[in-house]
Amino acid sequence: MGYMTSQRKALFSFLEQHRDEAVCADQIISFMGENVSRSAVYRNLCSLEKQGLVKKAAASGSNKALYRYTGSKECRDILHLECSKCGKTYHLGLSATNALVGNVLQNANFTVDTKDTVLHGVCEKCRNN
Repeated sequence: MGYMTSQRKALFSFLEQHRDEAVCADQIISFMGENVSRSAVYRNLCSLEKQGLVKKAAASGSNKALYRYTGSKECRDILHLECSKCGKTYHLGLSATNALVGNVLQNANFTVDTKDTVLHGVCEKCRNN
């Protein structure tokens, strides 16, 4: 994880608190306030992405980058479901992930990288609104 400055600790705190959603750098900067520079946030996010602790993706219908924290225990070796309306991320669970990935392997002779795979769709809450 590298050297833990107070800024980096605050960034990890924010990411842990928002591990079920994809967030943009502006949200992080707003949370951290005047204690951090924009360039420090981007440098840290880039470093975390290289370490595999953050996954970067483009926001739907926008050129804005979104970041999803993948360093928590809940994220290891499982698939994620992301709502394209509200942006919430759901952890599929290990048994459901294994069943789905096993089915893909068996029927398509294709392996899935669970660490980098996010399935996009619409959550129940957004479907019912």
